[in-house]
Amino acid sequence: MSFAEGKIDVPSSLRYRTIQNGQNARHLVYVLHGYGQLVEYFSQKFSGIPHEEILFVFPEGRHRFYLRGTSGRVGASWMTKEWREEDIRLNIVGLDLLHQEILKSYSPEKITVIGFSQGGATAARWLANGKITCDHFISWASVYPPDLAIEAPTELAQKNTFVLGTEDEYFPKEDQEILIADYRSKGIRVAHFEGTHDIDKEILTAIL
Repeated sequence: MSFAEGKIDVPSSLRYRTIQNGQNARHLVYVLHGYGQLVEYFSQKFSGIPHEEILFVFPEGRHRFYLRGTSGRVGASWMTKEWREEDIRLNIVGLDLLHQEILKSYSPEKITVIGFSQGGATAARWLANGKITCDHFISWASVYPPDLAIEAPTELAQKNTFVLGTEDEYFPKEDQEILIADYRSKGIRVAHFEGTHDIDKEILTAIL
């Protein structure tokens, strides 16, 4: 008896949403959601940003699942530990194709990429290995993937910012100071706000 594992390529798709405040979008902002979120709801956190020149684009992770049990609310993720290399590859391919599609309709003067929580690692890998040139990368309540061995963040974007809530439940206070000191030593700007593991619209507006 023998066992073998194979792989075939199949057609796929990537769902996304957009928010555009005005008609003249000069600033393109990609936002990658966190674990267990859907762009339908996650994108609402970015509504009402007082800037008429921003086009927000929210791609959704391809892995959707029930958050509890076998029915009810659904969330999405970018990858798991299982066959992670293939998920990383397909995420980059999908995001590159999305970027190409957006550029058919827009000619932005500035491109920002925001990665929230789990989406931060996916965003960093996209910037490192994809076909996008980024002016500003915002890692929000996330970490730079260790497999990228980030020493010079300018390899990802001209400007890099790390945002974290003071009461973020995924970043114990005793670890925050060490992490922030390390990021600052690498030239990564740090923005702190009073809050938990979430998007703070006031500081987001200020950063953008």
